[in-house]
Amino acid sequence: MKPAAAESVTRRLIAPLGESSLAFFSYLGGSSLLLWQILIGFGALPWGRWVVNLALPWRWKVLRNDRKWQLVLDQMEKVGVASFPLVFLTSLFTGMVLALQTAYQLQKISAQLYIGALVALSMTRELGPVLTALVIAGRVGAAITAELGTMRVTEQIDALHTLSTDPLRYLAVPRIVALGVMLPMLTFYADLIGILGGYLVGVYKLGIGSSLYMNMTWNSLRFKDFFTGLFKAVVFAAIISTIACYEGFETEGGAEGVGRSTTLSVVISFILIIAADCFFTALFYFVFP
Repeated sequence: MKPAAAESVTRRLIAPLGESSLAFFSYLGGSSLLLWQILIGFGALPWGRWVVNLALPWRWKVLRNDRKWQLVLDQMEKVGVASFPLVFLTSLFTGMVLALQTAYQLQKISAQLYIGALVALSMTRELGPVLTALVIAGRVGAAITAELGTMRVTEQIDALHTLSTDPLRYLAVPRIVALGVMLPMLTFYADLIGILGGYLVGVYKLGIGSSLYMNMTWNSLRFKDFFTGLFKAVVFAAIISTIACYEGFETEGGAEGVGRSTTLSVVISFILIIAADCFFTALFYFVFP
């Protein structure tokens, strides 16, 4: 093969790899920079007065009338309150299916009593935080990207710049605060509902005594099980909000670009959530057991 031809073949093979690597590190750097800017933007929120207002219920109206926290509370309602029915159905049926599947195997060795413990540990450690994060990524993450992407292509974000308003503080910070607060709450709620689903199957389908089932469930749980699930939920919230905001702010190409960014936001969030879950499970239960 001639040197020129060999160089051409090598270039065709290596160039796509180089372009993919540059795109990956560019995406990683851009999203990390956005997260850092959002964290800096937390300084725009009156944390001290927020704590006082929460501690004094009669001052809730003051908090509600604060424009900055009004944005956060609105996002918390969209992220959390509106997601409760969907999380309820997902967690309830997950707990029921998990109980039925484990009962099918445990009945062979007459170990049905351990169904409650297995369902509780599975929900609090893994299924509760992961399934809730996936549901929120599909429902809320996609909505955030679509909203911000539409604002980008219609030049509304540029208009905020002309009004001397920081888009990150006005648009991104309220969303990441809302997700950071509501996703752990939704995860804890999903844990309880999943355990309830297992309880319904274990007691009313398999005939296990109610008190016996509950004792086996609560005796198997430790604080570490709840803590690891809630810690994962905080990390997942950061992943969802960062990726959703980054894709929204980087949207180009009109309506088609909004759809492309929304799809990419959900796909990347799903992958990172599962990868982060694998990492923290190995960290909490194998590296630091």
